[in-house]
Amino acid sequence: MEQNQAIPMPRIGDKAPEFKAVTTQGDINFPADYKGSWVILFSHPADFTPVCTSEFMTFATLEDKFAKANCKLVGLSVDGLYSHIAWLRTIKEKIEYKGMKDVEVRFPLIEDITMEVAKKYGMIQPGESSTKAVRAVFFIDPKGIIRAIIYYPLSLGRNFDELYRALIAMQTADNFSIATPADWQPGDDVIVPTAGSCGVAKDRMEGKEKMKCYDWFFCTKELDKESVIKAVTKK
Repeated sequence: MEQNQAIPMPRIGDKAPEFKAVTTQGDINFPADYKGSWVILFSHPADFTPVCTSEFMTFATLEDKFAKANCKLVGLSVDGLYSHIAWLRTIKEKIEYKGMKDVEVRFPLIEDITMEVAKKYGMIQPGESSTKAVRAVFFIDPKGIIRAIIYYPLSLGRNFDELYRALIAMQTADNFSIATPADWQPGDDVIVPTAGSCGVAKDRMEGKEKMKCYDWFFCTKELDKESVIKAVTKK
Protein backbone atom coordinates (compact mmCIF):
# COMPACT_ATOMS: atom_id res chain seq x y z
CA MET A 1 0.00 0.00 0.00
CA GLU A 2 1.34 3.42 -0.85
CA GLN A 3 2.05 5.57 2.16
CA ASN A 4 -0.36 8.31 1.12
CA GLN A 5 -3.14 5.99 0.01
CA ALA A 6 -6.44 6.88 1.62
CA ILE A 7 -7.88 4.42 4.13
CA PRO A 8 -11.69 4.33 4.14
CA MET A 9 -13.17 5.38 7.45
CA PRO A 10 -15.37 2.76 9.14
CA ARG A 11 -19.07 3.55 9.12
CA ILE A 12 -22.07 2.83 11.28
CA GLY A 13 -23.08 -0.76 10.64
CA ASP A 14 -19.58 -1.90 9.69
CA LYS A 15 -17.66 -4.52 11.60
CA ALA A 16 -15.16 -2.85 13.90
CA PRO A 17 -11.71 -3.04 12.27
CA GLU A 18 -9.59 -5.68 13.96
CA PHE A 19 -6.22 -5.02 15.55
CA LYS A 20 -3.81 -6.31 18.19
CA ALA A 21 -2.19 -3.77 20.48
CA VAL A 22 -0.08 -3.17 23.55
CA THR A 23 -1.93 -1.31 26.30
CA THR A 24 -1.45 -0.17 29.88
CA GLN A 25 -3.41 -3.28 30.91
CA GLY A 26 -1.52 -5.76 28.74
CA ASP A 27 -1.97 -6.95 25.16
CA ILE A 28 -5.44 -6.94 23.61
CA ASN A 29 -7.00 -8.49 20.52
CA PHE A 30 -9.75 -6.15 19.42
CA PRO A 31 -12.70 -6.60 19.20
CA ALA A 32 -12.47 -10.37 19.81
CA ASP A 33 -11.52 -9.93 23.47
CA TYR A 34 -14.71 -7.92 24.05
CA LYS A 35 -17.25 -10.23 22.45
CA GLY A 36 -20.52 -10.09 24.38
CA SER A 37 -19.92 -6.57 25.72
CA TRP A 38 -20.50 -3.11 24.42
CA VAL A 39 -17.29 -1.13 24.02
CA ILE A 40 -16.57 2.57 23.84
CA LEU A 41 -13.30 2.93 21.93
CA PHE A 42 -12.13 6.51 22.17
CA SER A 43 -9.05 8.43 21.11
CA HIS A 44 -7.33 11.44 22.60
CA PRO A 45 -4.68 13.73 21.09
CA ALA A 46 -1.81 13.37 23.56
CA ASP A 47 -0.73 12.45 27.07
CA PHE A 48 0.05 15.22 29.57
CA THR A 49 -2.49 17.61 28.05
CA PRO A 50 -5.17 19.32 30.17
CA VAL A 51 -8.33 18.52 28.20
CA CYS A 52 -7.34 14.86 27.90
CA THR A 53 -6.52 14.74 31.59
CA SER A 54 -9.98 16.04 32.51
CA GLU A 55 -11.56 13.46 30.20
CA PHE A 56 -9.60 10.49 31.51
CA MET A 57 -10.39 11.41 35.08
CA THR A 58 -14.07 11.62 34.19
CA PHE A 59 -14.11 8.34 32.27
CA ALA A 60 -12.25 6.56 35.07
CA THR A 61 -14.70 7.92 37.65
CA LEU A 62 -17.64 6.71 35.55
CA GLU A 63 -16.14 3.34 34.58
CA ASP A 64 -18.28 1.35 37.04
CA LYS A 65 -21.42 3.09 35.80
CA PHE A 66 -20.63 2.08 32.22
CA ALA A 67 -19.70 -1.44 33.37
CA LYS A 68 -23.14 -1.89 34.93
CA ALA A 69 -24.55 -1.20 31.46
CA ASN A 70 -22.32 -3.99 30.05
CA CYS A 71 -19.94 -1.49 28.46
CA LYS A 72 -16.14 -1.52 28.63
CA LEU A 73 -13.84 1.41 27.93
CA VAL A 74 -10.73 1.39 25.72
CA GLY A 75 -8.63 4.52 25.16
CA LEU A 76 -6.05 5.28 22.50
CA SER A 77 -3.44 7.88 21.64
CA VAL A 78 -0.38 7.91 19.42
CA ASP A 79 1.91 8.19 22.45
CA GLY A 80 4.08 5.33 23.70
CA LEU A 81 3.41 2.94 26.55
CA TYR A 82 5.88 4.52 28.99
CA SER A 83 4.39 7.95 28.36
CA HIS A 84 0.94 6.49 29.06
CA ILE A 85 2.11 4.93 32.32
CA ALA A 86 3.82 8.10 33.51
CA TRP A 87 0.76 10.23 32.66
CA LEU A 88 -1.70 7.92 34.41
CA ARG A 89 0.55 7.85 37.49
CA THR A 90 0.61 11.65 37.45
CA ILE A 91 -3.19 11.75 37.27
CA LYS A 92 -3.49 9.49 40.32
CA GLU A 93 -0.77 11.12 42.39
CA LYS A 94 -1.06 14.82 41.59
CA ILE A 95 -4.23 15.92 39.82
CA GLU A 96 -7.39 17.04 41.55
CA TYR A 97 -10.24 18.31 39.36
CA LYS A 98 -13.92 18.94 40.10
CA GLY A 99 -13.70 16.97 43.32
CA MET A 100 -11.99 14.04 41.62
CA LYS A 101 -8.63 13.03 43.07
CA ASP A 102 -6.55 9.88 43.54
CA VAL A 103 -8.16 8.71 40.31
CA GLU A 104 -6.82 5.41 39.01
CA VAL A 105 -7.38 4.67 35.33
CA ARG A 106 -8.00 0.92 35.18
CA PHE A 107 -9.23 0.56 31.60
CA PRO A 108 -6.64 -0.08 28.87
CA LEU A 109 -4.93 2.78 27.07
CA ILE A 110 -3.53 1.69 23.70
CA GLU A 111 -0.02 2.51 22.56
CA ASP A 112 -0.27 3.57 18.91
CA ILE A 113 3.04 5.18 18.00
CA THR A 114 2.77 3.96 14.40
CA MET A 115 -0.78 5.39 14.18
CA GLU A 116 -1.89 2.09 12.66
CA VAL A 117 -5.04 1.82 14.75
CA ALA A 118 -5.80 5.54 14.56
CA LYS A 119 -5.66 5.39 10.78
CA LYS A 120 -7.86 2.27 10.62
CA TYR A 121 -10.52 4.14 12.54
CA GLY A 122 -10.11 7.50 10.83
CA MET A 123 -8.98 9.14 14.06
CA ILE A 124 -6.32 11.19 12.29
CA GLN A 125 -8.01 14.19 10.71
CA PRO A 126 -5.49 16.14 8.56
CA GLY A 127 -7.52 19.32 8.87
CA GLU A 128 -6.92 19.22 12.63
CA SER A 129 -3.51 17.54 12.89
CA SER A 130 -1.50 15.04 10.91
CA THR A 131 0.17 13.66 14.04
CA LYS A 132 -2.53 13.65 16.72
CA ALA A 133 -5.78 11.70 16.95
CA VAL A 134 -8.90 13.80 17.33
CA ARG A 135 -11.40 13.03 20.09
CA ALA A 136 -13.19 10.19 18.31
CA VAL A 137 -15.73 7.94 20.05
CA PHE A 138 -16.83 4.59 18.62
CA PHE A 139 -19.72 2.66 20.17
CA ILE A 140 -19.28 -1.02 19.33
CA ASP A 141 -21.96 -3.56 20.20
CA PRO A 142 -21.54 -7.10 21.62
CA LYS A 143 -21.34 -8.52 18.08
CA GLY A 144 -18.46 -6.23 17.14
CA ILE A 145 -20.56 -3.90 14.99
CA ILE A 146 -20.06 -0.13 15.03
CA ARG A 147 -23.34 1.42 16.16
CA ALA A 148 -22.46 5.10 16.59
CA ILE A 149 -19.55 7.43 15.92
CA ILE A 150 -18.96 10.87 17.45
CA TYR A 151 -16.07 13.17 16.57
CA TYR A 152 -14.84 16.18 18.52
CA PRO A 153 -12.08 18.64 17.57
CA LEU A 154 -8.90 18.82 19.63
CA SER A 155 -10.11 21.85 21.61
CA LEU A 156 -13.48 20.41 22.70
CA GLY A 157 -13.83 18.14 25.70
CA ARG A 158 -16.49 15.47 25.46
CA ASN A 159 -19.90 15.47 27.18
CA PHE A 160 -19.92 12.26 29.22
CA ASP A 161 -23.59 12.50 30.14
CA GLU A 162 -24.34 12.34 26.42
CA LEU A 163 -22.01 9.37 25.86
CA TYR A 164 -23.83 7.44 28.58
CA ARG A 165 -27.25 8.56 27.32
CA ALA A 166 -26.40 7.42 23.79
CA LEU A 167 -25.29 4.01 25.06
CA ILE A 168 -28.47 3.48 27.08
CA ALA A 169 -30.66 4.76 24.23
CA MET A 170 -29.17 2.30 21.74
CA GLN A 171 -29.53 -0.59 24.17
CA THR A 172 -33.13 0.43 24.86
CA ALA A 173 -33.89 0.56 21.14
CA ASP A 174 -32.48 -2.94 20.74
CA ASN A 175 -34.31 -4.40 23.72
CA PHE A 176 -37.73 -2.86 23.09
CA SER A 177 -37.76 -2.39 19.29
CA ILE A 178 -38.41 1.33 19.59
CA ALA A 179 -36.67 4.60 18.79
CA THR A 180 -35.85 7.44 21.16
CA PRO A 181 -36.86 11.07 20.53
CA ALA A 182 -34.78 14.20 20.93
CA ASP A 183 -33.23 14.64 24.38
CA TRP A 184 -34.62 11.27 25.53
CA GLN A 185 -33.74 10.10 29.01
CA PRO A 186 -34.70 6.79 30.68
CA GLY A 187 -38.30 7.13 31.85
CA ASP A 188 -39.35 9.39 28.98
CA ASP A 189 -41.83 8.23 26.35
CA VAL A 190 -40.35 6.36 23.40
CA ILE A 191 -41.28 6.33 19.72
CA VAL A 192 -42.99 3.28 18.27
CA PRO A 193 -42.25 2.16 14.70
CA THR A 194 -44.18 4.09 12.07
CA ALA A 195 -47.41 2.45 10.93
CA GLY A 196 -46.73 0.14 8.00
CA SER A 197 -50.23 0.07 6.56
CA CYS A 198 -53.30 2.24 6.20
CA GLY A 199 -55.20 -0.02 8.57
CA VAL A 200 -52.67 0.30 11.36
CA ALA A 201 -52.48 4.06 10.82
CA LYS A 202 -56.28 4.30 11.06
CA ASP A 203 -56.39 2.22 14.25
CA ARG A 204 -53.77 4.37 15.87
CA MET A 205 -55.50 7.62 15.02
CA GLU A 206 -58.78 6.22 16.36
CA GLY A 207 -57.11 5.35 19.65
CA LYS A 208 -57.42 1.60 19.28
CA GLU A 209 -53.80 1.04 20.30
CA LYS A 210 -52.33 1.98 23.68
CA MET A 211 -50.15 4.89 22.63
CA LYS A 212 -50.24 8.63 22.05
CA CYS A 213 -50.35 9.64 18.39
CA TYR A 214 -49.59 13.15 17.24
CA ASP A 215 -50.29 12.03 13.68
CA TRP A 216 -50.37 8.65 11.93
CA PHE A 217 -46.58 8.57 11.52
CA PHE A 218 -45.62 9.92 14.95
CA CYS A 219 -46.71 7.87 17.94
CA THR A 220 -45.17 7.41 21.38
CA LYS A 221 -45.73 5.11 24.31
CA GLU A 222 -44.70 5.00 27.93
CA LEU A 223 -41.62 3.05 28.97
CA ASP A 224 -40.80 3.37 32.64
CA LYS A 225 -37.28 3.99 33.86
CA GLU A 226 -37.17 0.81 35.92
CA SER A 227 -37.83 -1.35 32.84
CA VAL A 228 -35.09 0.42 30.91
CA ILE A 229 -32.49 0.08 33.67
CA LYS A 230 -33.39 -3.56 34.26
CA ALA A 231 -33.01 -4.33 30.54
CA VAL A 232 -29.62 -2.68 30.14
CA THR A 233 -28.05 -3.66 33.45
CA LYS A 234 -25.42 -6.38 33.20
CA LYS A 235 -26.69 -9.61 34.70
